[in-house]
Amino acid sequence: MRWIHAAGRGLLVLVVILTGYVASGARAEEPAAGDRGPLTLATAGDLTGYLGPLLAGWNRAHPDEKVTLVELPDSADETRAQMITDLRGGDRGRFDVLNIDVAWTSEFAAAGWIRPLEHDRFPLGSFLPPVVDTATYDRRLYAVPYVTNAGLLLYRKDVLAREGLPPPRTWTELERVAKTVAPKYGLDGYAGQFLPYEGLTVNAAEAVYSAGGTILGDEGERVTVNSNAAREGIGFLARGVREGWIPRRALTYKEEESKQAFLDGRLLFLRNWPYAYAAASAAGSPLAGKVGAVSLPGPDRPGASVLGGSNLAVSTHARHPDTAARLLAYLTSEPVQRQVLTHGALPPVRAHLYDDPALVRRFPYLPILRESVLTAAPRPKSPRYDQVSLAVQAAVQDAMTGRETPGGAVRRMARELAIISSR
Repeated sequence: MRWIHAAGRGLLVLVVILTGYVASGARAEEPAAGDRGPLTLATAGDLTGYLGPLLAGWNRAHPDEKVTLVELPDSADETRAQMITDLRGGDRGRFDVLNIDVAWTSEFAAAGWIRPLEHDRFPLGSFLPPVVDTATYDRRLYAVPYVTNAGLLLYRKDVLAREGLPPPRTWTELERVAKTVAPKYGLDGYAGQFLPYEGLTVNAAEAVYSAGGTILGDEGERVTVNSNAAREGIGFLARGVREGWIPRRALTYKEEESKQAFLDGRLLFLRNWPYAYAAASAAGSPLAGKVGAVSLPGPDRPGASVLGGSNLAVSTHARHPDTAARLLAYLTSEPVQRQVLTHGALPPVRAHLYDDPALVRRFPYLPILRESVLTAAPRPKSPRYDQVSLAVQAAVQDAMTGRETPGGAVRRMARELAIISSR
């Protein structure tokens, strides 16, 4: 649903806050005139419509440095492809600031497409610690964390209450309830994002991490996936499809399809990002008041999420780099980060917002999400991340569809990742 009622008082407050914020953050030396001016910000599709009003606040306070928003496709893969095409255009490119997936920072930095940034221009110490690591490459800051994310297990609170059951903490508990309770209520047991795209890489990495394994080390230079933990994690996903508590139709799900299946009352358990919980709990949702959220389960204790979210980066060929840096500081300022959560349903990077009583009342999953973020791990860091992700997707898809055993899929993944890492 588009957020279209941002005019008036709310926007005026933002402008006033912004004016004071910029004034207090002014640098001792004024930049050259050419460093300031209008910008274009490229982002994946803004599903909640919150970003336009935030940028309107900036534009009203900075009439000579207006930002034009360019929305690319909702699909992460398509967004990345369009951004790379533009970045490869050099100084002919359209995009000055890019809202990039956290997994792309290493790739974009290694390719020389985005600028290194000055640490002291941004309030990194006030962010949740793990998110800062997603913005670095080769020990340098190449982006500023903007929103973070961690996967949660959404569940039908009403169904489990009728059965007198707590939400599952382990894979064994999840499997048992998905197999025995879900059919009693005409529900499928469990789903995530299992179509072969970036979402499958995330789900596979979470399964491997939850079992205590890893995929790559040393920023892509070392392959670590050939382990018993990886075989256990991929085996968990493959077993679910084979035994039927993961429905085969879930092999076609991305974020939106899986969210809709849950909203339509077809799933007992769903792995998704917090925005899906917000949608399911919203006024008017058929599941309002019937949904709970907990950390992802693991083999014998709560598991580990992949760290999601996005970072803001400045193109190497940005027309006005000082304006770009100040825009990044604005979008990560406390009042704007609060708007990112309240109007965009996106988890902020500012740590103290997760303890704000008013926000916790409105978004009761915040304490759980904070713990999930603090224990989350990034996707495999690699300057060839796109190739890494494709290799993971292909191998895991074959394991989940039964074309290959989990052990065979992990061995194949290790071979292909070794080739990618050696290039």
